[in-house]
Amino acid sequence: MFHKTRRWVACIASLLIPLAGLCAAPAPATTVMGAAAVTAAACSSQTWQYGVYYRLGDVVRYPNNGNYYKLVNVGGNGSDATDPTISTWYWQQTTCDSGGSTGGGGGGGATTVTWQAGVFYRLGDVVKYPNNGSCYKLVNVGGNGSDGTDPTISTWYWQPTTCGGTGGGGGGGGGNTGGSFIVSEAQFNQMFPNRNALYTYAGLVNAMTGWPAFAKTGSDTIKRQEAAAFLANVAHESDNLRATREYNQANWPLYCDWNSGCAPGQQYYGRGPIQLSWNYNYRAAGQAIGVDLWSNPDLVATDSTIAWKTAVWYWMTGTGAAGVTPHNAMVNSWGFGVTINAINGSLECGGRRPDAVQTRINYYRTFTGIIGVDPGGNLGC
Repeated sequence: MFHKTRRWVACIASLLIPLAGLCAAPAPATTVMGAAAVTAAACSSQTWQYGVYYRLGDVVRYPNNGNYYKLVNVGGNGSDATDPTISTWYWQQTTCDSGGSTGGGGGGGATTVTWQAGVFYRLGDVVKYPNNGSCYKLVNVGGNGSDGTDPTISTWYWQPTTCGGTGGGGGGGGGNTGGSFIVSEAQFNQMFPNRNALYTYAGLVNAMTGWPAFAKTGSDTIKRQEAAAFLANVAHESDNLRATREYNQANWPLYCDWNSGCAPGQQYYGRGPIQLSWNYNYRAAGQAIGVDLWSNPDLVATDSTIAWKTAVWYWMTGTGAAGVTPHNAMVNSWGFGVTINAINGSLECGGRRPDAVQTRINYYRTFTGIIGVDPGGNLGC
């Protein structure tokens, strides 16, 4: 279904150049976001608190000096108890402008997503409880965040609040009323009505925080086109978000490059929205998002936010046969076809798999129709 085995056999055969899709794993990075990415932050960013788990891309205000800091790296346990004024590996100082809330700040006006059990929510996040329609704000977090905590039961974690902009606005054309993702929750549900429970809308919104440029660059047309392109490729890779793990796992030893090292007992077949494969890709993706996926690859098939993060990570960093990232292809209006080339071009483009290319294009046309945007040109590769 996902052509991963053939894709990676082709990668091994070439050895010299990563061919397509996840062959193009970036080298393990010690700095996930360069200094150039640490730009103006919102003045309403949350106040830093000792012991709170912050996520990649979060911006905090340090109470003792009033300065702002952005989390640019995370370790195996995140950044708990790390002082922004001491650790320059975790944090880089940034400036403050008059923008909106960043990294969980804000109150009742924050973007609201529908609460789902098991999703990691951040301090300051606002959720809408589906059973009663009320909204709740996360006011405390424990050592493992708020996973599985019911807002209607735990008043230590959650407090009732007014509902602000919501990611679950009406379907059909038009955009998101909440501003967190250009695709609304209702539109997402329309795209993937039979998806696996792993692939939650809230998990995707949470995952996006590490890449602030994702689906938020350029005009509303470009933002919608990029979101549709991302979700169309994801739909093809994951069997319309029905597969959390690659269906054919029999050839899993092929996914272990012993020169890169494989964790004992672990298998690196495809998992998640983009079917992340190979040990070195799990290592690189894990280092980028601050989770040890090399030792725990199945987190990509069991944790919604982590699963989505690996997909967004590749979208923003992988180049494949195209030589450019899918993100850059869309924001520069080079066309949906370039994203296919970046993800699996060596096996599908150039007339190799016209059926697979057409499937991706069909998803893209359907999704652009749902969110009300012209698909643009250059759809094939």
